[in-house]
Amino acid sequence: MLIRHCVEDTNVNEHFLVVDPLKTRHVVLKGGRIKSMSGLVDPASHLNLDYPDHKITTCVVTEKFEIGAKVRFVSNGLLFARVDNSAFRHYGYVDYTQRLYDMIEAVKKNQQLLRTTTKEQ
Repeated sequence: MLIRHCVEDTNVNEHFLVVDPLKTRHVVLKGGRIKSMSGLVDPASHLNLDYPDHKITTCVVTEKFEIGAKVRFVSNGLLFARVDNSAFRHYGYVDYTQRLYDMIEAVKKNQQLLRTTTKEQ
């Protein structure tokens, strides 16, 4: 399984550039198809000149954002589209550690809510 930045083929131009980088997602690929995917990427972490650690530079091209959708292939492997440098902006400092902590806490809260709801039923 591979985790990749991904873009729909309708969001790629004839030069294999991503038209709207805000419409990209993380996906898990398995067997040439999307196995799972996230919501749209956050520009503060993915298109931020002030946070170079996780910039989107290339995206795997897929037919659509849907579980089971096929990814596009060329003769030497996955088809990629590039994010043009003009897509990047200064969004300011990103505290990735705090974001990760907040995400973990939100998942824990969500899981607890699910357990509570399941017990009540």
